[in-house]
Amino acid sequence: MAKYKITVDRNLCIGAGTCVAIAPQAFALDNEAKAIVLDSASNEDENTVLESAKACPVAAIILVDDAGKQTYP
Repeated sequence: MAKYKITVDRNLCIGAGTCVAIAPQAFALDNEAKAIVLDSASNEDENTVLESAKACPVAAIILVDDAGKQTYP
């Protein structure tokens, strides 16, 4: 999954956990119930990561492509 650089805006994240449910190799909730990007995120399919970002109720997951262009949100 080298297509996207994944970041989570922790100020926006409400800990809904949708990202974890959709892409468990890419995301987990930390001890503050906020999403974090896992080292194993590269094992997750890029379409699955995109779907998890789209499912985030507050658009806290930011995806940037290899060219440096923000692709989501």
